[in-house]
Amino acid sequence: MTTRRILLATAAALLSVSAVAHTASAQRAPARAVLTLTSSAFNDGDLIPTAHAQPGRDASPPLSWSGVPDSTRSFVLIVRDLDATVGDGTDEQLHWLVWNIPATTTSLPTGVPSGAQLDGGMRQISVSGPYYRGPAAPSNGPHHHYVFELYALDITLPFAPTALAPAATKEAVLKAMAGHIRGKGVLTGRYRRPAP
Repeated sequence: MTTRRILLATAAALLSVSAVAHTASAQRAPARAVLTLTSSAFNDGDLIPTAHAQPGRDASPPLSWSGVPDSTRSFVLIVRDLDATVGDGTDEQLHWLVWNIPATTTSLPTGVPSGAQLDGGMRQISVSGPYYRGPAAPSNGPHHHYVFELYALDITLPFAPTALAPAATKEAVLKAMAGHIRGKGVLTGRYRRPAP
């Protein structure tokens, strides 16, 4: 067998092994369900009412979800302003992070109270404290997009609120979620302050 044929045979064997490994990996990874996340306060893509923004009552909007997989043990909710960056300009503004929402929960009411720990073991934080921080995009610019992302996890996250900064807490939550996401729902609202 010539050197060229040996190289071609080796390359074919490596590609075959890689394809088998990729297929086996894909078969091991469970499928992610698509959750339906809605709010009675606004439809996906619509304006967020002032009552749920900083110029209003700054109350968290009511949220409901369905399509939850049986393997769910808890939920994580992340609310971000996609059009505002903080720090080095690579991260969006964190408006709300709620983790360890019980698996039996299918909604959050208007105006979730402030506090690092809530009923049922839920925990929360935002860029400015342990509470929901509403939208506040300036009136002299475009509407900002506020995305609500709900994740169904097959675990309860193993840590309580810490002295970490909000961005570090978010990163710790995302790291703990890795490999445990079984479903996701997304709802997006738009907002900018009314003109004076």
